[in-house]
Amino acid sequence: MKNRNNKKKNQPTKSLEKKIIKIFTTKTNAAHTYKSLWQKLGKEKYRREDVFRATNKLWNRGIVDKVKGRFVLNQSKVQSVNASQKQRKRRIIEGIVDMTNSGAAFVISEETDKDTFIPANRLNRAMDGDRVKINVWKGKRRGKRLEGEVIEIVKRSQEQFVGILKRSSNFAFLIADDPNMKVDLFIPTDKTLDANDGDKVMVKIVEWPADKKSPVAEVVHILGKPGTNDVEMLSILINSGFRIKFPKNVLNSSKRIPSEIKESEISKRRDFRPIPTFTIDPADAKDFDDALSLQRLDNGHWEVGIHIADVTHYVRKNTLLDKEAYERSTSVYLVDRVLPMFPERLSNVICSLRPHEDKLCFSAVFELDDEANIHNQWFGRTVIYSDRRFSYSEAQAVLDTGEGDMVAELLTLNKLAKKLRARRMKEGSINFNSVDVRFKLDENGKPIGVYLKKMLDANLLIEDFMLLANRKVAAFLNKKMYKGEPVPTVNRIHDAPDLEKLTDFSRFASSFGYRLNLNSPQEITKSLNELLRKVKGKPEQTLLETLAIRSMAKAAYSTKKEVGHYGLAFADYTHFTSPIRRYPDVMVHRLLAKALAKQPRFTMEQEEMDAKCEHTSAMERKAMTAERASIKYKQVEYMSDKIGEEFDGVISGVKHFGFFVELEENKCEGLVRIESLNDDFYNFYEQQHAIQGSNKGKNYQLGSKVRIVVVRTDLSARTIDFEVAGM
Repeated sequence: MKNRNNKKKNQPTKSLEKKIIKIFTTKTNAAHTYKSLWQKLGKEKYRREDVFRATNKLWNRGIVDKVKGRFVLNQSKVQSVNASQKQRKRRIIEGIVDMTNSGAAFVISEETDKDTFIPANRLNRAMDGDRVKINVWKGKRRGKRLEGEVIEIVKRSQEQFVGILKRSSNFAFLIADDPNMKVDLFIPTDKTLDANDGDKVMVKIVEWPADKKSPVAEVVHILGKPGTNDVEMLSILINSGFRIKFPKNVLNSSKRIPSEIKESEISKRRDFRPIPTFTIDPADAKDFDDALSLQRLDNGHWEVGIHIADVTHYVRKNTLLDKEAYERSTSVYLVDRVLPMFPERLSNVICSLRPHEDKLCFSAVFELDDEANIHNQWFGRTVIYSDRRFSYSEAQAVLDTGEGDMVAELLTLNKLAKKLRARRMKEGSINFNSVDVRFKLDENGKPIGVYLKKMLDANLLIEDFMLLANRKVAAFLNKKMYKGEPVPTVNRIHDAPDLEKLTDFSRFASSFGYRLNLNSPQEITKSLNELLRKVKGKPEQTLLETLAIRSMAKAAYSTKKEVGHYGLAFADYTHFTSPIRRYPDVMVHRLLAKALAKQPRFTMEQEEMDAKCEHTSAMERKAMTAERASIKYKQVEYMSDKIGEEFDGVISGVKHFGFFVELEENKCEGLVRIESLNDDFYNFYEQQHAIQGSNKGKNYQLGSKVRIVVVRTDLSARTIDFEVAGM
C-alpha cells in the first residue's frame, strides 16, 4: 500500500483547494469529513495527507467552517475571496522589501501566495524593509516565480543608518553596518560634524537625486570608534530602527506627571493594600510590571490577585508620551542595557511596582479552589502595596527550602500554578523547551563568562498566572458587542502550523521511529508533545526540536478573534500583563477600561486597530532582531580569545556552503565552511539537512554532535569560523 500511495499524484495545495471548494459549491449546504472529501476527489488520484493539508488551509482561512466534526462552506468568505482574486488580476500589489546578498530582493505580500522576485535594476531606490507598491508579472518559463518592479515607495523602513565614515579630499561616504544596505551614502564635507575618518557615525538621508545612484546624507551623531561596547550596542539599536534617545518634549512631559497618589483617586479603586503582595522579577530588573497577592476566603477558596501597573492612568491617549510609546512599541533588552518604551521616570519609578510603596494597578482577580478551578473572576482598577520584591533566585530558594519571607503564599501559589500548567498541557499546549543565553560582564561590558538561564518553578509560577490573566481578559473582551457589532480587540494570535512544513517534518521524524498524527489540530499537538517528551536525552533531540519549532507559525498581534493561540491551545489570548514594556498591553488596558465602564463607548475603527497591530508586530520583530544581534556580538567577543581551542558542539544548521555548530558549553554558534572539509568532496542534501562526502560517505547532519576548533572571529561582521577538529 505504501508503494502505491507514493505513485499517487502529488497535487499542489492551491489546485486541490479549488477542487475542494468546487465540491462544496456544487451543493452549498453539504457537510463533509476529510474522508468523504478524499473519496469525492478520488482516493486513487490523491494522497490523503495532501487532501488533509488543503482542507486545513481552507479551514484556517475561514473559507470552510467546522461544525460537529464536519466541514461546511462559509459563503461570505468565498465571495470575498473571489472578489480579491478579481482585484489581484490588476497585478499591482503592496508589500515589504526583503533584500538578498546579491542586491536583488523579494517583496513579501499577503496578496500573493509566493514572494515576488525584484531584480536589482528594478528596485527603483527601494531599500530593505521598505513598504512598496510593485507591478507583478509571471516569469517567461512555465512555473517560474513571480517577478516585478517597484513603482512606488509607500513608506521607508528606515531613514537613519549607522556605519563607518570614509573621507576623501572633497566628500565623505558611509559604509553601512547593515549588509542589506547595497548603496553607499554620499555625505558632503560640510555635513560630517567634523567626524574623523574611520569613526562610526549615525546619518540620515536628506535627498536622493533622480540622476544619482547614491542618496545624499548628513551626519547627525558621532558614536565613536568602532569595536567599543557602547558604540556597538548603540549601533545595533539604531540599525534595528530604534531611536536611542527620547525627544526633549517627551522627557519634559514625563517630568510633569506627579508621583504622589491622591486620596480621591484611591477612593475610586478596590484597595488591596492590606493583602500580602509581592513581585518576582530578574535580579537586575527595575521596571516591575506585575505583582501577585493571595488571601484565603471564608469559603476555603483562594483569591489570587494579578496586579498590573496602571500605565494608562498616567499616559493618556494621543499625548506626546503615548505617541512616542506607540512608535517604539516595545522596550528592547540587549545583553547589557534596556532601551525602554517609556522614559525611565515612568518605567522605573512612577509605574514600576516597587516594594513598600502604594501603587496604582489594573488587576485581574480570580477565586480558585485547591484544584485551581475558577469560581469567580473580577477585573478593575486597584491600589496595592508590595510587601516584598523577590528576584527569581530568591523566590526559588523559598520554594526549595520551605523557609523565608512569604513562604506560605509562595508555596500555595506554586501549587496552584502547577495545577493550571498541567491542565494547559492536557488541553494541548505545546511544551517547547527554550534556552536563554546570559553573560557575565566586566566593568567595560566585556563578557568574561557565559551561562544558560534555566526555567525554575519561580519562573513558571509567574508565567502561569500571567497566562491566566491574559487568557481571561481576551475572552472577556472578545465577547463584547457595541451597537450590535463585535468590538475590535487586540489578540495575540498564533496560527496553526503550515501543513506542508509539518508534513515534511513528520516524514523526517518517521525516519527516527517517531510518528505524528496529522488527522486534526488536536491530534497534531498531542502527538507533537509526545514526540518532544520521547526525544529528551536522545541523540536526535536537538535535531527534531529545531525542526519542530521551524514548522510552527510566528505569533503576532491581530484583531482576528477566531484564530486563537495554537501553541498555548487557547481559543482567546492577548497581552495585558506588561504595559510598561509593550504597547499592545496599553491598548488592551484602554479597551478593558471602556468595556468595564457603566456606559461603554468604543471609538477605534477596525482599520485603525489593524494598522496598530501590524505596526506593533513589526516593531516586536525588530526588537527581537536587536536582542539576537547583541547576543551574537557578545558571543563573538567572548570567543575572540579562544582561537585554537577545541569544543564539543551540535550541528544547528546546514547550508550549501557549510554547516553551523552550536557549542554545548556556551551556546555560541559558528560556521564550518564546506571548503575546510578537505578529506573528501562533499555534497549538500537539503531534504536531509545534511552534507555528505562522495567517497567516504561521512555525514554531517543537523543535530549531529561534532568536535570543532575555533579558527577565526570577526567582531564587525559578528561571525565565528570553526573547523572540524583533526581535519
